[in-house]
Amino acid sequence: MQRRRPFAVIEVDMHILLVEDDDRLAAAVRRIFTAEGHVVDWVADGLEGLTQSEMEQYDVFVFDVMLPSLDGFEITRRIRRDGVRTPILLLTARDAVRDRVTGLDAGADDYLVKPFAPQELLARVRALGRRSSPQSMENHLLTVGDLELNVLTREAERGGKKIDLTAKEFVLLEELMRHAGQVMTRTRLLDTVWNYDVLTDSNVVDMYIHYLRTKIDKDFEVKLIRTVRGVGYAIRAD
Repeated sequence: MQRRRPFAVIEVDMHILLVEDDDRLAAAVRRIFTAEGHVVDWVADGLEGLTQSEMEQYDVFVFDVMLPSLDGFEITRRIRRDGVRTPILLLTARDAVRDRVTGLDAGADDYLVKPFAPQELLARVRALGRRSSPQSMENHLLTVGDLELNVLTREAERGGKKIDLTAKEFVLLEELMRHAGQVMTRTRLLDTVWNYDVLTDSNVVDMYIHYLRTKIDKDFEVKLIRTVRGVGYAIRAD
């Protein structure tokens, strides 16, 4: 007789970031996810969670609201402000309507009140995972020459070689590739990629363009990222 698994099977294994400062709850949630074959990274501090979210590519973020350093609302705001679209589920013991509204307005996709049933947690994460899973690769694949960027899986490769990008590098490259052949001014890139986080006289755009060139153009004969002196940057294959 075939042994039944304790929870419903999730169709696609996911990479999940869990930020939860309650050790016992975090251990329980990790067991629930790993029983379904998912990879779970766990940190207990809000600021560490924000840093971790920028270092790896995840399918779903699961954040507790009450955290040391930064609460779940603030982590969510900063991630969305950086242009990261990864689905976010907030966990909290606070069930007031105003708290749920605050979380959703911050950019969260869903909100689960503690205590919760394991089956409900899995169902919520399943639904969020479907939003970020590749369903139609052609609709979500940006291409410039031999450079490809998948905005759903958040993966980049050139000439078959995988390129590891930070969250901010990914958003900048996506903006350039969505406007391939067009000159993107520094002011426009500051507005769309960094929003109001940096001063208009900052050299942060030039710095991140340098990072991208090191990863994308350095080892290839054809250079894709072009400088338009006095104006900004463009990406094109010709």
